[in-house]
Amino acid sequence: MAARRLLLAVDGGNSKTDVAVVAEDGEVLATGRAGPFRPQSTGVAAAVTVVEQALAAARPVATSTRGTAVEQALAAARPEAVVERALTAAHLEVGVEGVLPGVRPGGVGFDHVAAFLAGADLPVEEEALAREFAARGFGADIVVRNDVFALLRAGASGPAGVAVVCGAGINAVGASPTGQVARFPALGRLSGDWGGGEGLGEEALWHAIRAEDGRGPATALAELVTAHFGAATVEQVVLALHFGELDMDRLHELAPGVFAAAEAGDEVAGSLVDRLAEEVVVLAEVCLRRLGLLDTPAQVVLGGGILTAGHRRLTGRLEAAFAIRAPKAELVVASLAPIAGAALSGLDHLGATPAAKARLHAHYDLGTSR
Repeated sequence: MAARRLLLAVDGGNSKTDVAVVAEDGEVLATGRAGPFRPQSTGVAAAVTVVEQALAAARPVATSTRGTAVEQALAAARPEAVVERALTAAHLEVGVEGVLPGVRPGGVGFDHVAAFLAGADLPVEEEALAREFAARGFGADIVVRNDVFALLRAGASGPAGVAVVCGAGINAVGASPTGQVARFPALGRLSGDWGGGEGLGEEALWHAIRAEDGRGPATALAELVTAHFGAATVEQVVLALHFGELDMDRLHELAPGVFAAAEAGDEVAGSLVDRLAEEVVVLAEVCLRRLGLLDTPAQVVLGGGILTAGHRRLTGRLEAAFAIRAPKAELVVASLAPIAGAALSGLDHLGATPAAKARLHAHYDLGTSR
């Protein structure tokens, strides 16, 4: 029997990196997880090393049909043996010392690598990451794209549509049925972006300090800031940030409190939630317009912790705005993990059958992913 082609799917995010080894018939053979993927702060080489770590930590999927060898490796509690035997059972030769486990010596590697990565915001960044994957022996057929494209494929019924992610930050991408792409530099305020937990946290602090010193209207956000960081005044928090005693990255922790304050009727917090809704809508609207999809049925996938949390005010504002500005758009909240989108995109690339994609979709629908 001919060996099944194998793909390596990668979802490299700001908080974690997931990998999945998938056969061309849609069977998920092994999954692994490692730390955050941050090439812009750690460098390209260090970021790709995190993918190696995720693959080295991979375990075979319990439902895999690869047989007794995998079960014996699990019993031995040797992760490297688990990966080795799982991939060997899938007709993939095992690496040797100095070569990535699970990848053939000589640079042959996986039949396809579908890597969807945070920090791959520009074509030049995608190209640099693809070169590093190739240099490490992952394979010769490598596609690197921004991680929001994985969200799009995970949530949409096919490769076309628009995806907006709102977690720590905010970004959007779109793809037309003909393959045209819409995207943004996504470099933060430098490129005109606002939103996500970081944006909400910064604005909450801005309004809180102005409420405290009298320059702005009273708001529950002042109490939110002091209570969350255990400070007597908002000014103490500001000074702690200024002197490096408090990490600026922690401001995103205020986001849930902003939504709670908005739900309780705080006008300032409500204005921030409304502003965020407008940012989400305009990102999607621009993508749809660029792709010529504004007046045709198209799916808009919403993902990220903020957009999937079910905040009532935000959801209501989004639904109302889309009904007016993109009435033919179908809002979809992503139910599959982005790693599933990376794997589905990999199967698309391999020309896999609809049955293979349905098999993979069912695997993640059943919650058997990591």
